Amino acid sequence: FKCAVVNVPFGGAKGGIAIDPRKFSVAELEKITRRYTVELRKYGFLGAGTDVPAPDVGTSAREMSWIKDTYAVLYGMDDIFSNACVTGKPKSQGGVDGRTEATGLGVAYATRYFLNHPEFCKRHDIAPGVEGKTVIVQGFGNVGYYAAKFFSDFGAKVVGVVEYNGSVYNSNGLDIEALKEHQTKNKTLLGFAGAEQELGQDRAAEMMEQECDVLVPAALEKAIHMHNANKIKAKIIAEGANGPTTPKAEEILLAKGSVVLPDMLMNAGGVSVSYFEWLKNLSHVSFGRLTRRWEERGKQGFIDILKGHGIDTAGTGPEVFSGASERDIVYSGLEDTMCKGVDEIIATAIRLGVSYRVAGFVNALQKMEGTYHDAGFTI
Repeated sequence: FKCAVVNVPFGGAKGGIAIDPRKFSVAELEKITRRYTVELRKYGFLGAGTDVPAPDVGTSAREMSWIKDTYAVLYGMDDIFSNACVTGKPKSQGGVDGRTEATGLGVAYATRYFLNHPEFCKRHDIAPGVEGKTVIVQGFGNVGYYAAKFFSDFGAKVVGVVEYNGSVYNSNGLDIEALKEHQTKNKTLLGFAGAEQELGQDRAAEMMEQECDVLVPAALEKAIHMHNANKIKAKIIAEGANGPTTPKAEEILLAKGSVVLPDMLMNAGGVSVSYFEWLKNLSHVSFGRLTRRWEERGKQGFIDILKGHGIDTAGTGPEVFSGASERDIVYSGLEDTMCKGVDEIIATAIRLGVSYRVAGFVNALQKMEGTYHDAGFTI
């Protein structure tokens, strides 16, 4: 459903190994991952045209690199597209620039576009624009950190961050980079010098109940449930995790006028950029490699024409006429993907008078039905 919502031609599945990676050495994790890769391939669950994994909880580009290398070594001689067997890889292994931050950036892009959409703002009596909005992020791993970073970059004020072992708050906004450095060094958010208030492990989740405009649950499922939904004061809940709001909690939130932006759209940035990485691996060329210098010459030529007509171009530096890098293209594609999904969900929600989650399911099912119908399948 998520892929259908954002028009990505993938299916959808989850799989993994039921261990706590923190209890194993790097060498042990590598052995486990490589054996898992062999077992997936043995039963036909791995390959560019069959099943393409991506990182999720407990994994990163490192594990994806091990999967790709194992597959390439054992089966790559017969598969020219072996690099495309997995996404979320390091760039040196065929990854794409921008994949690491894609999910968190997608959350920020989509939320900003919702808040810039006149019909959405009118429907919920929300002042337009993300600038100046207060944000609390629950979860400060990959998704939560990048969501917080980009919300700050877009002009919002991230006032709270919640982790499983502690949470911090500052009404004037937190320095996200400094907070991440502190967390990396100390393995906790507690003790951060830039915090006005902090809650320990036993009460950390209560920070989600502070006043804010946008709450981003970006950790595990069921973070917002029937026992705390009434205490949530945020007007907008932008789901960065998978299933962070239970059905009963959503019922409570909607009844009191909150807006839930569903996970199937909001966290689809990761799979969208995985799709871009897959396309890069199938084409065997990085985005922008064939066009970047041509774009630069075209822009420079335009500036030269302006100069020739006596127009002052003294303020135009390399950032004006440089061609698009791979990251520029990935960011542009991601933003377009998220914005298109937002437009479609808002249109369906207004037309049918339903929640954005229901609208997402309607859109996904209609696209899937249309695909089967046009292919000539009968059901």
